[in-house]
Amino acid sequence: MAEFANATREVVNVTLRTTLAATTKLVMPTPAKPIFPVQTGVQAQQEEQSSGMTIFFSLLVLAICIILVHLLIKYRLHFLPESVAVVSLGILMGAFIKIIEAQKLANWKEEEMFRPNMFFLLLLPPIIFESGYSLHKGNFFQNIGSITLFSVFGTAISAFIVGGGIYFLGQADVIYKLNMTDSFAFGSLISAVDPVATIAIFNALNVDPVLNMLVFGESILNDAVSIVLTNTAEGLTRENMSDVSGWQTFLQALGYFLKMFFGSAALGTLTGLISALVLKHIDLRKTPSLEFGMMIIFAYLPYGLAEGISLSGIMAILFSGIVMSHYTHHNLSPVTQILMQQTLRTVAFMCETCVFAFLGLSIFSFPHKFEMSFVIWCIVLVLFGRAVNIFPLSYLLNFFRDHKITPKMMFIMWFSGLRGAIPYALSLHLGLEPIEKRQLIGTTTIIIVLFTVLLLGGGTMPLIRLIDIEDSKARKRNKKDINLSKTEKMGNTIESEHLSELTEEEYEAQYIKRQDLKGFMWLDAKYLNPFFTRRLTQESLKLQMQNDTWLNTQLNTE
Repeated sequence: MAEFANATREVVNVTLRTTLAATTKLVMPTPAKPIFPVQTGVQAQQEEQSSGMTIFFSLLVLAICIILVHLLIKYRLHFLPESVAVVSLGILMGAFIKIIEAQKLANWKEEEMFRPNMFFLLLLPPIIFESGYSLHKGNFFQNIGSITLFSVFGTAISAFIVGGGIYFLGQADVIYKLNMTDSFAFGSLISAVDPVATIAIFNALNVDPVLNMLVFGESILNDAVSIVLTNTAEGLTRENMSDVSGWQTFLQALGYFLKMFFGSAALGTLTGLISALVLKHIDLRKTPSLEFGMMIIFAYLPYGLAEGISLSGIMAILFSGIVMSHYTHHNLSPVTQILMQQTLRTVAFMCETCVFAFLGLSIFSFPHKFEMSFVIWCIVLVLFGRAVNIFPLSYLLNFFRDHKITPKMMFIMWFSGLRGAIPYALSLHLGLEPIEKRQLIGTTTIIIVLFTVLLLGGGTMPLIRLIDIEDSKARKRNKKDINLSKTEKMGNTIESEHLSELTEEEYEAQYIKRQDLKGFMWLDAKYLNPFFTRRLTQESLKLQMQNDTWLNTQLNTE
């Protein structure tokens, strides 16, 4: 009895201490964030000069890259992807700057260094938002199940294969030894594929639009999933997991990933729906500058909010772009619709070009730690992880799809899984200790990105000509060049679905009365689209046409 009483007393004491600690944690105010002193005087002037030179250097690099892309288009070098050309130019510029620094003619070390915070705050959000905004929503929503399978489960499979392989090879002393969380973080970041080169390749193939959408949707969501997985691994690294079992660690990582994924997607979706309602009930179409300004605010708003509450800003801005394109865009005036589309394309192009140029520059500006065995095994694991992602999931999807994915297309999908800007930036963003581990991950990531972009990207067109003989002959008969220039294609097209403004009668005839709509497509056409978008009546359409005619008359007279 005495032992039972002592045990009971001990349990009660532990419970009281735990409850008191939890209550104190809830009641006590969170410590105030430190306020860093504002720099003044000479220090502020030096920082301003350094920032000015960094901006000048970045703009100079970007201007040279734009001239390069123009020359590719002018001389019809369509077989060369723009990302490959820009990375190659960055390598040459880095070598030239290194020679200048060796001769002590100038010092550009600080200006040519790539800052991860600049990438995640300024360069990546426009790229991801434009990808979601330019999506063909019909094919996307019709294939949402297949896209989710490739992007979520496929990326997780690749991350686990690469991360697990690196961990076990390290334990066997075959390569540099990394712990479990660091291995999984590297496997997650290196599993992000580059949608720009991939989609250019599939456009050149003239593949089925549904298959094109599968790859495009997988590529876009894959980037966001890869970032969330990497943040999950970083979160586990920051916490003390020494006294937690492997199963508990897995459950904690799964819960963190689900919170980041669905919480960020819900936040982005909610922001997009709010923007649709705001621009539906507040008519800004007569003042396009205010209308365009409101769209820009709503475009960046979910990113800042998600990052501020410890969610994924990239995931939030992606879903916000998809929702705003599907609903909000149809509440805009035709002028703002065209302006929004072309502005997003231009900004996304400049951001992508800037990142690929600095990727080439990083070969000479980044402090490297190179280990041959680690690099070779990582390349093997990356290719194997991509194969395990593509082939089994494609065969599984073929059981449920009318449009089958052929073995030839599976092989091209595997071969065109290029790595790009996001793995590079994520590798610089990882806070790994000691410093040699961070340098090893960064160097290996740069080599893998360059290997896939230069070798696989450059070898994709010969592969297409080799295994796609009939299509190549047909293209020769039609005298149609294979074109991998995304910029030229974007400049020549304005998507018709982004310029639609249907009346109520036209919308009902085109969507609601269709018998082939099922599931979400039917729900969206019947209830969601009419609620979140503005549809013109015949009277308002006549009034708008009169206003447009009057405006054109005024412009012509002036």
